[in-house]
Amino acid sequence: MNIIFWIIQSLVALTFLYSGINKSIYSERHLVAVGQTGVEGLPAAEIKFIGIIEILGAFGLILPGFLNTLPVITPLTAIGFAIIMLLAVRIHLIRKEPKNVFTNGVLFVLCLLIAWYRF
Repeated sequence: MNIIFWIIQSLVALTFLYSGINKSIYSERHLVAVGQTGVEGLPAAEIKFIGIIEILGAFGLILPGFLNTLPVITPLTAIGFAIIMLLAVRIHLIRKEPKNVFTNGVLFVLCLLIAWYRF
C-alpha cells in the first residue's frame, strides 16, 4: 500500500509542480489560453505567489517522507492542497467549466487520501 501512495503523491506533486512553474513564468493570458482559467482577473504578483506556493507544496508532498524528516509536513501539505482544490472547484463551477471541476475534484480526493494515509 505504501508504494501505491508514493505513486499517488508523486503524481499529485508533479501536477502541482507543473502548475506552479507555469504560474511562475507565464502571463495570465497564456495561462487562461492553456486552460488554467482560475487565474483570470488576478494580479500578476498574486498569480506568481500562487505558483511559488504550489512549487513549495509539491516538495512538501515528497521530501519529508523521502528524507524521513518532519513527516507530518506531508499530510498538512495535502490538506492545504485539498482546501485549495475545494475552492478551485467552486470557481470552476461558477464559470461552468466541467473539465476543470472534474480535474480539481480528482485532485481534492487524492489529496484527502494522501492526508489520511500519511497521518
